[in-house]
Amino acid sequence: MTPITEKSIGIDGVVFAERRQAERRRVLKGGRLSFNSGYGSAECVVRNLSATGARLTFGDSSAIPQRFDLLITSEETPRGAVVRWRSRTALGVSFG
Repeated sequence: MTPITEKSIGIDGVVFAERRQAERRRVLKGGRLSFNSGYGSAECVVRNLSATGARLTFGDSSAIPQRFDLLITSEETPRGAVVRWRSRTALGVSFG
């Protein structure tokens, strides 16, 4: 896994300060979301991961709720996740 060391650059060229609490690493893992008391689920790809959050990609993220449980391939225990940002095909989540 390669650490993500670059800082974000805005449209105006200003560099944003790193706001994450823990260093994220690039990964390529499968994930399964569970929500609505286990009646709803969705598949995703985990693109980066840290102890406190992750970036998930989807075909379309609009149907994903604000809170869900995330089970990452190769892990045995799902994590509670809260959406912190959303685009059409991706989510940033924090765990907890």
